[in-house]
Amino acid sequence: MTTKLFDYDVAEHLRTPEEMAAYLEASIAECDGDASFVAKALGLQFSVKPAA
Repeated sequence: MTTKLFDYDVAEHLRTPEEMAAYLEASIAECDGDASFVAKALGLQFSVKPAA
């Protein structure tokens, strides 16, 4: 039996400014210093290239 997985983005289901603020606050609290984690919560994508 195969399990089907689907992409799920909780941010797509946030409806009110209060829900959005709570999601962002939780993302910041859980990021452990990882800016890309917060960027993803904001819907941003970026990559950092190591210095040469």
